[in-house]
Amino acid sequence: MSQVIEMTGTERANDASHPATGCWPGVQSPHWYAIYARPRHEKRVHEHLSYRNVESFLPLYRDVHRWKNGCKHLIELPLFPGYLFVKIGQRQRVLVLEIPGVLSFVGTRAEPVHLSDFDIETLRSGLHLKKFAPYRDLVVGEKVRIKAGPLTGLAGVLVRTMNGLRVVLTLEMINQSVAVELDVSDVEPLESRRPRNSFCSTR
Repeated sequence: MSQVIEMTGTERANDASHPATGCWPGVQSPHWYAIYARPRHEKRVHEHLSYRNVESFLPLYRDVHRWKNGCKHLIELPLFPGYLFVKIGQRQRVLVLEIPGVLSFVGTRAEPVHLSDFDIETLRSGLHLKKFAPYRDLVVGEKVRIKAGPLTGLAGVLVRTMNGLRVVLTLEMINQSVAVELDVSDVEPLESRRPRNSFCSTR
């Protein structure tokens, strides 16, 4: 889950006349949700969301791609392939689903699962670290909580690599993990305590 993360997006005001009124029960205030997009359509979906003034979040990282002729090129790829995040109220569900390339919300058909605002906002605030990368391997190691910097409060698993120390953060709702490089002084053991947020956990 040396990289650079970027995000853009604006927030759309709720429109009481929108045809999707009443399609979600409960609180009408905006919350973060994960949406599933067609493979390799994440950036286009993100652009459409921006055009429609829907607040969205597409984490990207930079990676070096080697072409067949041997040339290297720096490209931007989704940190969570196939997934984007939107912050919407209940009336905007249809607006999002109408966007080309959007397949569904993550969760049940009747009630998509909203994500922790703390988790998403904390992740966004820490993207300038430029040390994020997708993490595909099984997670093993000590459970820790980040105690310093913009990612303070997120919990994950400590792993060591040839290049140093990383904390693997897992978003269970979409079963995706990312690793972020941190100093040992930035983390503390979780011991037997349960993480206070649901974004980052072990698998």
